[in-house]
Amino acid sequence: MPFSFSSLIALVRLMRPHQWAKNVFVFAGLVFSQSWEVLALDLSVLRAFAAFCCASSLVYILNDWHDRASDALHPVKRKRPLASGAVTAVPALLLAAALLAAGVALAAGNPTLLQLLALYVALNMAYSWRLKQVPVVDVAIIATGFMLRLLAGTVAVGIPPSRWLLLTGIFITLYLGFCKRKAESFQEESSQRAVMAGYPPALIDTFIATTMTATLTTYSLFATSLDAQLQHGQRLLYTVPVVVFALLRYTYQVHRGQGEDVARDLLRDGWLLGAGALWLFIFLSHRF
Repeated sequence: MPFSFSSLIALVRLMRPHQWAKNVFVFAGLVFSQSWEVLALDLSVLRAFAAFCCASSLVYILNDWHDRASDALHPVKRKRPLASGAVTAVPALLLAAALLAAGVALAAGNPTLLQLLALYVALNMAYSWRLKQVPVVDVAIIATGFMLRLLAGTVAVGIPPSRWLLLTGIFITLYLGFCKRKAESFQEESSQRAVMAGYPPALIDTFIATTMTATLTTYSLFATSLDAQLQHGQRLLYTVPVVVFALLRYTYQVHRGQGEDVARDLLRDGWLLGAGALWLFIFLSHRF
């Protein structure tokens, strides 16, 4: 493929940089521990974030390479660089190799982070090539990917994670995973992924309701826990209604067919962005 500006753009698209928004889970430990004034920790978390950006783009490239033939027959996925022919296999695999090297280099010297990255890539390869066809297991692996990000920003850099925060992370990632499946159920049946045959609409609704309730419960317990009260005062308690609103709003959007691409759809809804801004304002209000 002759190199050109359009080729460069296609390679960037292949990495799906908009999906890097999912890697903000890496910053959760830094934010909730209020350790951002420690420069060494800031740099460690930033390196972990960058390493996960490399790893997630690597996974997307290998997944698109593996599925390029079937994607070419899909009404939406056929526009992906590999499926459309905008990028051929050799440049794509070379880019994947470069991302792998960059991710390892960023995590070098931190064995825990390297292990988490390796587990993330291995799980996602298993997901892409087989386990995405197994109901519930598919969403559990998606949720595990988010939890590995959260652990990378806590355990891997020496920030002790809150047990309630970890539980909240587990449930909200399961919630987002089942919301993704709900959004996909609005597609034409011929273009749905095979696993959707194992997800009757009523079952997905049950899973969404269960995981949303669990998320709200564990976040509320985290916000009212003794450790959180000592560290944050009453601020986290006041964020609970904001979290309730955000989850209800996102569930509403999902039932309108939104939510198939979590990173994209979160950034497109003004009310959700406003809820995020309000959460930050309340959380940081002691600094004003």
